[in-house]
Amino acid sequence: MAEAICIRPALAADLPAVAAIYDEIHAAEESGTLTTGWLRGVYPTAATAEGALERGELFVLEDSGAILGAAILNRTQVDVYAGAPWEFDAPDEAVCVLHTLVISPRASRRGLGRRFVAFYESYARTLGCRELRIDTNARNRAARTMYARLGYREIAAVPTTFNGIPGVQLILLEKHLPL
Repeated sequence: MAEAICIRPALAADLPAVAAIYDEIHAAEESGTLTTGWLRGVYPTAATAEGALERGELFVLEDSGAILGAAILNRTQVDVYAGAPWEFDAPDEAVCVLHTLVISPRASRRGLGRRFVAFYESYARTLGCRELRIDTNARNRAARTMYARLGYREIAAVPTTFNGIPGVQLILLEKHLPL
């Protein structure tokens, strides 16, 4: 049987499904079944996905026609990356960044997050980027565990107001892709 899962650039028609995943995650956070450190109405919002789509940076994970995940992939290093003790010094054009990776809570524990990260690494290679960077809220233990298992190293915890959310301890992670 052919595999039905694909990761592809998002289309405008995907925006409601991505916003619905954000809402699912906010609901899970509010009920205490998930901890991301995000806030409903602050981050992420439908406007987060819309802006990424307009820039051509939004990707979705689709399984049998259903959008179950999304992420923003680009070379944009957020402000708090400046001055971080990165192990691998690289010019901006050699760095690829994964932002706002989301997998629907109804599709958790299926390896879809790992799959998206593998796609991100492959995508970075196509851009000629060997340095990978990710950030996550220190409260998001599930993401931190997954990234560590995939070879990402935590290099700093930076206190900041991040995407409008005050009091965030932002964990900066990196990975070097071999040739």
